[in-house]
Amino acid sequence: MATRTLALVKPDARQHTEEIISDIRAGGFRILVRRERMMKDLQVEQFYKEHKDQPFFGPLLSHMTSGVITMMVLETDGQMPAWQAWRNMMGSTDPYRAEVGTIRKKYWNGKSLPANVVHGSDSAAAAEREIAFFFAGMDLIK
Repeated sequence: MATRTLALVKPDARQHTEEIISDIRAGGFRILVRRERMMKDLQVEQFYKEHKDQPFFGPLLSHMTSGVITMMVLETDGQMPAWQAWRNMMGSTDPYRAEVGTIRKKYWNGKSLPANVVHGSDSAAAAEREIAFFFAGMDLIK
């Protein structure tokens, strides 16, 4: 059964977007929809609301509003759920700890932790919520 997840390419990895997309496809994902845009402070605050009281929230807000973000809905028929497969492919949220060959290890510029190349949903419920956040009203069919 096909499952879906959200993938974001953050502003720090903008120059690697097409390479990351190639890696995503090579990893067995289909990209159902792709959109690029700048995010406003309020959108980032809403999207990352569970992190609002964390010390890294300010730098995350600044980073996510600093440039174009590529938003995608990924789908796979793989044995593990799409959100889990994408998280494995991304690597650790701390690129220093990410394994060789993961997206974050390959494309991280070494500047800061909020600038860790990509975002991915951390559960099936989060994937559903996050896809709706960016693609509300879209009928995502194969």
